[in-house]
Amino acid sequence: MEPSPVLLEVRDLQVEFHTREGSAKAVNGVSYTVAAGETLAVLGESGSGKSVTAQAIMGILDSPPGRITGGEVLFRGQDLLRLKEEQRRRIRGAEMAMIFQDALSSLNPVLTVGAQLGEMFEVHRGMGRKQARAKSVELMDRVRIPAAKDRVNDYPHQFSGGMRQRIMIAMALALEPALIIADEPTTALDVTVQAQVMDLLAELRREFDMGLILITHDLGVVADVADKIAVMYAGRIVETAPVHEIYKRPAHPYTRGLLDSIPRLDQKGHELYAIKGLPPSLLHIPPGCAFHPRCPRARDVCRAEVPPLHAVTEEDGRASGERRSACYFWKETLDG
Repeated sequence: MEPSPVLLEVRDLQVEFHTREGSAKAVNGVSYTVAAGETLAVLGESGSGKSVTAQAIMGILDSPPGRITGGEVLFRGQDLLRLKEEQRRRIRGAEMAMIFQDALSSLNPVLTVGAQLGEMFEVHRGMGRKQARAKSVELMDRVRIPAAKDRVNDYPHQFSGGMRQRIMIAMALALEPALIIADEPTTALDVTVQAQVMDLLAELRREFDMGLILITHDLGVVADVADKIAVMYAGRIVETAPVHEIYKRPAHPYTRGLLDSIPRLDQKGHELYAIKGLPPSLLHIPPGCAFHPRCPRARDVCRAEVPPLHAVTEEDGRASGERRSACYFWKETLDG
């Protein structure tokens, strides 16, 4: 079976924000790829650079104060960073789409959901209002909104949080893009609705054979959906691996800390683990490995030199697939 074609390749992307206090390096040399039909989960705490990377890819970075200072974003082989805004706008929505984390603030409160969905078809496909409304109902049915024909004229505030998120998914799917970026799509939803939304995204990815980038801080929501994971910390990727390998044997202390922070049924009555300290200010990223002030394995080399992404190997020396870890002591972390 031939591998799926690569849709997106991010190479050494760098983004800075200029503030009164100085330059904040929000993204500092991020690289990853996404193929057709593949889901990449990008994990990390708030401020790690996950969403800023996505905004740079989509061309919606607030500039100023944000500025892309280096790297490439190749979509189907074309560097998006070299395109004019008009060319980016034609790609946005039609070939690449984004699902935002706060559906209520992303939807226009004074327009019906049908009007907002229909606008995609009217603007990009030149459809009339009646035909666009019919397509809106069809989309709402596809994302399993009950009684879609009756609810197409309702306003966003008349839907629950989970239903609003389904509308956001419908808007992203409207033009059947090849790639969707979902930025914290289950934020503020209860556990049952989270599972429904994740199942829906996985089902739609298979149906359309699209690439999916899933941005989240919660390792618990991606276990059954993602194919591979990129873990970010302080603007850098610190570990990449196929999803099952990350959960089985993490190769970076930060990833292990995130996994140990997930509540488990077999640890009832035990105190929940928490990574000590706080993520660093992007204005003052520590020298060496940015995680070293919080890392239980930190040594002198960690405080002095930025670790590259080392290839993770098995005991017999064979490379372990796509595994990479930005830790000098990844072997110790693998062994627990």
